[in-house]
Amino acid sequence: MIVADTNLIAYFYVKGGYSDLANQVLLRDPRWAAPLLWRSEFRNTLVKCVRGELIEWGDAFRIMTEAESLMAGNEYSVVSEDVLSLAASSDCSAYDVEFVVLARELGVPLVTTDKQLMESFPETAVSPVRFLAR
Repeated sequence: MIVADTNLIAYFYVKGGYSDLANQVLLRDPRWAAPLLWRSEFRNTLVKCVRGELIEWGDAFRIMTEAESLMAGNEYSVVSEDVLSLAASSDCSAYDVEFVVLARELGVPLVTTDKQLMESFPETAVSPVRFLAR
């Protein structure tokens, strides 16, 4: 199991620069987990993709349904105190830190393309390339 941040989930479903890596990560470990926040972030990403004409509205609905199926059973609540404490001790947003807190709670890596997360939490947050090299 890994914790996948919203960007990794998006790269898996919407073709872009990291899509091939996201596919490889899923093949390597098909059990992806995320804090419940991922749904709101992912919906926002899909809306941006529609507005940017990367996908159509019908695709957005289909992708959301498929992503919810992928993540089913592996969506978690995180403890607010843990998120607030970790966010306060870093330059990362509380949104992003939710993924770090969950990865630490589950004892699994957070796979992300977020450079700030990787720099702030190198023991937890790894790039798709680094994850695949393990």
